[in-house]
Amino acid sequence: MMHELINIWMGWVTDWGYAGVILLMAMESSIFPVPSELVMPPAAIIAAGPNAPMSFWGVVIAGTVGSYVGSAITYLVARYAGIPFINRWGKYFFMPPAKVAKATVFMERYAVGGVFFARLLPVIRHLISIPAGIVRMNFWIFSLVTTLGAFIWCTVLTWYGHRIGSEHPDILKDPDKLKEAVKAESLGLVICVVVLAALYVLMIKMTSRKKKEQDIQH
Repeated sequence: MMHELINIWMGWVTDWGYAGVILLMAMESSIFPVPSELVMPPAAIIAAGPNAPMSFWGVVIAGTVGSYVGSAITYLVARYAGIPFINRWGKYFFMPPAKVAKATVFMERYAVGGVFFARLLPVIRHLISIPAGIVRMNFWIFSLVTTLGAFIWCTVLTWYGHRIGSEHPDILKDPDKLKEAVKAESLGLVICVVVLAALYVLMIKMTSRKKKEQDIQH
């Protein structure tokens, strides 16, 4: 079934161009588990072809717009529907209450930086908008860091797609091979993001500890 879905999603990118990229990335950034690795790289490969209907930066912008739209909708639903709605329906979209609760604690601790780094990490990218809405993070700040993170992620995936397509011109015929190739290429990026996120968390903890010590002294 997953293989069939992958072929359908890649068909949307091929047939609909930018509109397909926007729709799929909006789904990827909301409650639908569409892998961005199977949206942006294929679009980049198509954009690199002769007489291509899309361009490199056009694909990046379309991906960024789609990511923001999906994230903003999810944020607004979480903000105004609240925890009861998530607890009732979240399990049907791979977001059980326990998982959302952990993400909410993370959001309360690391706020803006947490949203930014989450946008650069697979799996949790689509989840972070929910706790951001639940804790009522400022919408415009949320929008800014979400757009920035999405732009960086979309640019990297588009670059990887362009590179992989130039080395393997027929890779679009094998979605599974494409997915594995992108995962292998993007592993270094994910490791760098994890390291930077860990340093950010350490900085927050050290700052918080120092502030507590100063409060005790005064």
